[in-house]
Amino acid sequence: MNKILRIAALLALTAAADLHAATANYCGELANSYGPYDYRRRAEFQQNVNLVEMAHFTPDVEYGIKGATGTLGGDLDYTLRAIPNHHRALNTLITLAQRERGVQVTGMRYPVECWFNRALRFTPDDANVYAVYGSYLFSLGKTDEAAALFKQGAAVEPENATINYNLGLVSLKQGDFEQARAYAKKAYDAGFPLPGLKNKLAEAGQWEDKAD
Repeated sequence: MNKILRIAALLALTAAADLHAATANYCGELANSYGPYDYRRRAEFQQNVNLVEMAHFTPDVEYGIKGATGTLGGDLDYTLRAIPNHHRALNTLITLAQRERGVQVTGMRYPVECWFNRALRFTPDDANVYAVYGSYLFSLGKTDEAAALFKQGAAVEPENATINYNLGLVSLKQGDFEQARAYAKKAYDAGFPLPGLKNKLAEAGQWEDKAD
């Protein structure tokens, strides 16, 4: 029996490795002609990050107005290849995907979820990537998948205000008011600025005061 279990475990690990390799291949290698750089360490790579942002992630690109050197998608593509876990660029990716209502933004070489796959392969310990990716899935109604990502982010950074806020929203949607209040308290104690979660809890009679 133990031998059978060991073989089953080995097969499961092999399958997981094959799946990871296939996904990595589909979503492209991380090696890039410029970078890749870790956005969390931008102070260390300030000159490199500044060059990317000044050329390709201008305010017009970030806010989805127009491209800087070509198309919006092209400039965002360059930014995320050079800095895969660029949190603001990932947020822009979501904005463009929602606006185009598609799984791949025009001018970008990979589908939306590939860019998150690349970010997590590059920095699997970056809680903010889990937060942004989870928010994207939550907006698509994929509540369980979003919850799984938020929990992975919380495992990396338990006191992350955004992660706890989003976990509160998920718990609220699932009808678990006690859990939602617990996550809300952690989020607001950590300084999360938006009152939406506590307002929703207050409307359900599950919060002691409603924010203005």
